[in-house]
Amino acid sequence: MSKNKELVAKWFDAVWGANYNPEVIRELAADDIFFHYPMHGEFRGPEAVIAMLSDFRESFEDLNFWATGDLIEEGNKVVATWDGGGTHTGKAFTESPFGGPLPANSGKVIRFTGTTIIEIENGKVKSEVGQEGAIDALLQMGLVKKTS
Repeated sequence: MSKNKELVAKWFDAVWGANYNPEVIRELAADDIFFHYPMHGEFRGPEAVIAMLSDFRESFEDLNFWATGDLIEEGNKVVATWDGGGTHTGKAFTESPFGGPLPANSGKVIRFTGTTIIEIENGKVKSEVGQEGAIDALLQMGLVKKTS
């Protein structure tokens, strides 16, 4: 496995896996990291990323995502496809730009897939930009309604 793929595997586990670890995020993120997912918005800097992830995990305490295929590397970018989700057993989920609020401890289970592109620069994660199955997650949470 290449150095960039190893870094991304460690990063993804610390950010999205069951082993969430803000210290690894601080270690591997560039000071000016750009982080974006449509369901969450844009964040810049390691502390902003950690704040968003910690808040999300307070709502979905068993949150876990994992790679579903081989990592693909091209130049300084690594692409991953993933699956996962969690159960809403925590605080109210009110920070979604697509509806809400979801009251505390709703018990709703979300599961969705996505694709992420991670850019590496000087051995650090420069950016993480993903496209998640936001509509699937929002439907499962009851924050948007399916029309006929």
